[in-house]
Amino acid sequence: MSRSLSHPDRWFHKDGGNGFVSGFSSSAAAMAAASVAAGAGAYEEMLRVVEACAVRIRWRLRPGSKRRLLNDILFLCTGLRPVVLVDYGGTMPQLQENLCSLLHHSQQETSILNPLQVMVINDMLYLIHVKGLAEHASPKARSTHQLAFMDLEKSCCKLLTDIEANDTVLELVSIQERFSAKYPVDTAVDMHVIQPGVTKQMSRLPERTIDVECTDNHVDNRTLLVVDLSAFLETTQIALPSLNGWLLGYPVTYLFRNGSAEAAIQNLSKHSLHIYRVYVCGSCQLGAKQSEEELMSFSVPCYVSMKRDQEPWAKSFIARMSEKLRRCNQVWASIRLEVEVFQSQSQVIVL
Repeated sequence: MSRSLSHPDRWFHKDGGNGFVSGFSSSAAAMAAASVAAGAGAYEEMLRVVEACAVRIRWRLRPGSKRRLLNDILFLCTGLRPVVLVDYGGTMPQLQENLCSLLHHSQQETSILNPLQVMVINDMLYLIHVKGLAEHASPKARSTHQLAFMDLEKSCCKLLTDIEANDTVLELVSIQERFSAKYPVDTAVDMHVIQPGVTKQMSRLPERTIDVECTDNHVDNRTLLVVDLSAFLETTQIALPSLNGWLLGYPVTYLFRNGSAEAAIQNLSKHSLHIYRVYVCGSCQLGAKQSEEELMSFSVPCYVSMKRDQEPWAKSFIARMSEKLRRCNQVWASIRLEVEVFQSQSQVIVL
């Protein structure tokens, strides 16, 4: 859950004494500061390009939706999230067409956006960072950052202790392996490189022209705007919200199968929830002033999260996110976790 409890994904599911500075000369420090500022400036320019291209294709976004889109793109490009769910800005199929057109035009202007891709699973639309998803789905990442699972098909919700004995977990693992095969880490780095000489030709396309990739999922060796992975779920029973819990980077994943949505709602509605909201604060290098934005939010039943941010999975999650911030400190300065209580009611929880 990021903004609403009614969406199938969003309800579940921002000189010291250490001795480092003193060794720099003033010129070296100035060069480092200039490098950081230049990096932040590239992301600022990227956001301006996206805004301009949205106007160019006449995608009339509400102010709140435009801000979410710009934030989500920045989260992807700076490595904070591998996947975001685009559940704003219109309805399918027009939403997919607008998103594809926006990427098509924006990628001609800034290479930062080249790793972004549109992903479709059933009637859900996602923006992904190809390399970010490859790393997220890799066996190394999955073994290092193990998820906490809750089986919502059981009448008593609790964190699973023996995940290898749970069929739904095993099914999720098999889907993760398919993603890992689809997006291997060793090849993801070089994807989405626009060839020299192509940009000028493509930029002359008329406004609102949609690439062939947006309509028939054709893939060429130059650019890949959209891929439909609905087939990943055709032979499985796992419900899409359960897959979303992992895809979108939540530390606690609710598990249930297709056909068990009603039981999942009933079981979850019996308990009050802790809503974990994650905020990130922009660096002063990005824009005139620091701003705090909601990165994501997710829920966990109160009785299994009594320690709130001190739960082992919560501490591990924040440590992992803090490391991601450090990798792009020219854009992000800090992260903050906020926890609030939501009195669960079945009528407002929709799978």
